[in-house]
Amino acid sequence: MTTNSPLSLLFGRSPVKPMQEHISKAHACTKALEPFFQAAMKGDYVEAAKVREDITALESEADKLKKDIRAHLPNSLFMPVPRSDLLELLSMQDRIANRAKDISGIMMGREMRIPEEIQPLMTKYLKAAISTSKRAKTALSELDELYETGFGSKEISFVTGLLGKLDAQEHKTDEFEIKMRRALRDIELNYPPIEMMFLYKVIEQIGDLADVAQRVGSRLQILIAR
Repeated sequence: MTTNSPLSLLFGRSPVKPMQEHISKAHACTKALEPFFQAAMKGDYVEAAKVREDITALESEADKLKKDIRAHLPNSLFMPVPRSDLLELLSMQDRIANRAKDISGIMMGREMRIPEEIQPLMTKYLKAAISTSKRAKTALSELDELYETGFGSKEISFVTGLLGKLDAQEHKTDEFEIKMRRALRDIELNYPPIEMMFLYKVIEQIGDLADVAQRVGSRLQILIAR
């Protein structure tokens, strides 16, 4: 929605839409991990390289948005929330894009093979992490309503419910991470140790992706609690 409140007209550009655009771009990075992993599981690193290029381009676009937001963010005096809180929220959003790029980079650099025995579980784990990112994006989609209503209690209650779902999804991803580590432990002696070491790193990074998405929610919670 377009913000036409007297305050926004008085003080100019609102940071809300750019913040929402930024997390949409960051989430697009995580969504691209799904086709990247599909190609990697087939051992098709020609296709994976193409998807990796998309992820890198999206991360670069997100980085440009981040810099633009920082350059044009109004003084706290002219906003209903502290400027520092919005900057912290932006930093967390940016880490979502960074993690997606890191994950694809680790795998691309070594052209890693994911053992067939764990591919189905890996797919579920990855999708759970991507869903966490999506829930963070959904919560941020309400930021304009929060601004427009002056952080009214009804809208805060609604957003709090969304944040609860985000926390639950992150917890679900944590459970998948435990299963992934156990599954890898059961087969690790059948594969080169160095490959297993990097695969554990990928598992850790996927879990961190979900954790960072959850921290976006935590920063938003702080924002609405002020």
